[in-house]
Amino acid sequence: MSEKRLSGETVYKGRILSLDRDEVLCDNGNKGVREVVRHGGGAAILAVKDGKILIEKQYRYALGKEIYEIPAGKREKDEDFFVTAKRELEEETGLIPKDLKKLVEIYPSPGYTTEKIAIFVATKFGKGEKHFDDTEDITSEWIDVGTLMQMIGNGEIEDAKTVVALSLWSNLR
Repeated sequence: MSEKRLSGETVYKGRILSLDRDEVLCDNGNKGVREVVRHGGGAAILAVKDGKILIEKQYRYALGKEIYEIPAGKREKDEDFFVTAKRELEEETGLIPKDLKKLVEIYPSPGYTTEKIAIFVATKFGKGEKHFDDTEDITSEWIDVGTLMQMIGNGEIEDAKTVVALSLWSNLR
């Protein structure tokens, strides 16, 4: 199955994403409109130490609330996911991963965005320095895996990359 792009326009172009509106021809001969958010992707890091996971809490404007997440951030143009993961972990936590391993790459919402997130795990760290962006206000704490799985079950953790990372890692270990 596929769809052929007949025409399109970029409706919005910002610093981290763009929005395209395309007219497409479907395999069944029908025409449709696709709105696609183009995003360069990002990396997320499951930092593990002594049976605990480093979890961040930060306010997310789009949701209007604070949420729990693993450290993560957006990729610079054409940046390798490993480079993004190392940079973001240090910027947000002051930790430099010494044994970064990729767990999985996911499309968090493939119905409307090209965003891809590479999820990594690290268990050994060096000491670096935090470098928050001007608008970031992040708190972090080490929480045991059992508590985190309960937090997923009771709806306290709703972030998709965090749920995927914790679930996959828990099943693999």
